[in-house]
Amino acid sequence: MSAGNDEAARQLGGPNDRETRKSGIHIFGVRHLSPGGAWHLLQLLDAVRPTAVLIEGPSDATSQIPHLSNEATRPPVAILAYTEELPVRTAVWPLAVYSPEYQAMLWARRNGAESRFIDLPSSVMLALQEREIDETVEPSPKSRAFAEGSETGNSGLSLYETFARLHGEPDYETYWERHFEHNLNSDAYRRAILAFSSGMRGLMEETERRERTGEHAVNAVREAYMARCIQETVQDGHRPDKIVVVCGAYHAAALTDPDLAMKDEELKMLPVRGAKLTLMPYSYYRLSSLSGYGAGNEAPHYFGMMWEAITSGSLSQLPHRYLSAAALHLREAGTHRSTAEVIEAVRLAEALASLHSGSAPALRDLRDAARTLLGHGELAPVAEALVQLDIGTEIGELAEGVSQTPIQDDLARELKALKLEKYRSAVAGELTLDLRENRRASTEAAARLDLRRSRLLHRLELLDIGFAKLRPSGQDSATWKEEWILQWTPESEIRLVEATLLGETVELACAYALQRKVEASAALDEASKRIAEACLCGLTAQMLAGLQTLQRLSSDSRDVVAIAAAASDLSVVMSYGTLRRVDTEPLGPLLEQLFLRGCLFLEEAAGCNDEAAAGLAAAISELNAVAQRHSEGVDEALWVRSLGGLAMRDDRNPKLSGLACAILLERGELSAEEAGAEVSRRLSPGISPELGAGWFEGLAMRNRYALLSRLSLWEELDRYIAGLDEEQFRRALVFLRRAFSSFSPREKTMAAELLGELWGVDVEQAAEVVTGELREDENAMIEELNEFDFEDF
Repeated sequence: MSAGNDEAARQLGGPNDRETRKSGIHIFGVRHLSPGGAWHLLQLLDAVRPTAVLIEGPSDATSQIPHLSNEATRPPVAILAYTEELPVRTAVWPLAVYSPEYQAMLWARRNGAESRFIDLPSSVMLALQEREIDETVEPSPKSRAFAEGSETGNSGLSLYETFARLHGEPDYETYWERHFEHNLNSDAYRRAILAFSSGMRGLMEETERRERTGEHAVNAVREAYMARCIQETVQDGHRPDKIVVVCGAYHAAALTDPDLAMKDEELKMLPVRGAKLTLMPYSYYRLSSLSGYGAGNEAPHYFGMMWEAITSGSLSQLPHRYLSAAALHLREAGTHRSTAEVIEAVRLAEALASLHSGSAPALRDLRDAARTLLGHGELAPVAEALVQLDIGTEIGELAEGVSQTPIQDDLARELKALKLEKYRSAVAGELTLDLRENRRASTEAAARLDLRRSRLLHRLELLDIGFAKLRPSGQDSATWKEEWILQWTPESEIRLVEATLLGETVELACAYALQRKVEASAALDEASKRIAEACLCGLTAQMLAGLQTLQRLSSDSRDVVAIAAAASDLSVVMSYGTLRRVDTEPLGPLLEQLFLRGCLFLEEAAGCNDEAAAGLAAAISELNAVAQRHSEGVDEALWVRSLGGLAMRDDRNPKLSGLACAILLERGELSAEEAGAEVSRRLSPGISPELGAGWFEGLAMRNRYALLSRLSLWEELDRYIAGLDEEQFRRALVFLRRAFSSFSPREKTMAAELLGELWGVDVEQAAEVVTGELREDENAMIEELNEFDFEDF
């Protein structure tokens, strides 16, 4: 190496040039995700021309470096480690294009140097993580916060925030950017890193001793292992002065100590948890502090812009690009901002930065300038634009088949086969499916494309991958149309990898997960929902297993609400079985059995209070729908007799008796004369308001237009109410208000017109009075009844 390169290497040698000259090894301390650090690192690498580049990262992931540095890889990406047994523990090492570690890998690949990861293997890291979770004496909240970079001191501020305040900055992000990211002077950067590393290490170690946490011990173990890896690299034949170590600035000073290296007996004492590694696409959102990732930064897209500016030699133009892009976002959203306003915003950002030792504008200055000049003093107009510029929506890519688990490979194949690859994006997309057969398609697979898509999406939803969300259709029964919202996130990738413990394909994992749910079902409605899920996912074996579980649970059940819910689920499944190409014939006998039990125990269950009556009313409606859908299979005559018995009972909940009467009237099983007689009986003088008004509430739950067409019913109701004294009226009003609260405006108007005709007044005037806003005195009267907890009218 030339004398010029020797001097350059000395100047760029990181925060410990004295120790570097002594040992010959170049230790370069960085912040993970630092464009400035990545740029200075590349200068050092070009000056030193090392034969070995050692990088802080799980040592067992060294074999993944060729994939990470592959030309087809587009950051952000991450190394993901996960345990081989349940419960699943995971650890993630993310990389952006401006990560010093990533740039070190690329440099090594371009220049034929060897690159290795030198931190603890992932199996040890996961074991240490699990040990911390299982500790009998939990680490203090402060030590947990410290592990994520937010250790709090006595002032309530994190150590990082305290460090920033000591240097006159409002927050740590701004401190770091002003002192390091805009600092392209190698010697100044080296000295600044030295001051930061020494000060922060001393402050943290003092806090660790005071709080007696285990974090300092974990760091000591990591540093000893990294020192061992450095020592092994020298033993492998690499000259010390041809080795560059890239590590967190906190560890840099420690790694210069040759006596620190972990010994063989110490290595054998490390805890180990069986683990596997994979690579995964990552996202800028996940890198951002908003996602909760402790080692991220709050503006990954902004720092990506900074990296592009640094590498193109135009860092001074970053404020212009940032604020111009913000103005462009506003214009695209329909809010015009002039070029003059952008220019003034740049000047303001520069003026704000000049108050801090003449540094270049930091992100905080740019945000303040955007809010003042582009938002005209308000944050709301520019908030969305700033989020886009600060965080971004980028999601990384890996070469096809690179370091994938079997389930990842399987999903990739499925998405490709089903033409869903474009939806694997960080931006949410909408997908509408038509489950009917496409008779114009040339192949069977094409004819059922949307049905196959539906099965896959339902399987992913059942596995809780977080990729697909079904938009509610607003219909009570199944339909041929499904609307999905699809959005891929790094969390989706993590959950998919975790699902590999359940099966090597999406189908096998889904079948295993559903089988466990079936076996855990302890209630009728749980088991019936598992059957419905199996049908949606196209898993026949699990559907039959759910059927057996439901049969067992229903054999001695007298819970009509649960019976009705299960019968309704089976009914829906049988209704769309043909559409989904699922054999639902085995469900028929069980549906008949459930329906029979619902009929037999209906009257007994109806002897309940008003609170329980709400659930039972829904169950009656569900059983009636089952009777209508499957009239040829279930005993519909028994259902009508059960409703008739309940309708005539005076010792059952009056709301449920009224509902039974309404259904019979709707089905044509109750004549007008019989209905009139029952109305007269239920609303006759002397009947308590709870019974009479409660019965009318149940009657009004169904077929209101039929009720509104019967003037005799309203005559009976009018006479009944007129015969109540004030206290009885107050009690009746509870039920009457509840009954009318669910009427539509049109139905309320029709009722008012009937009353107008009944009272012999102008019907339009009556409708206007009854449906209009209450007067002040009427409102006061209603307020007096609040102890009844009325629902909104």
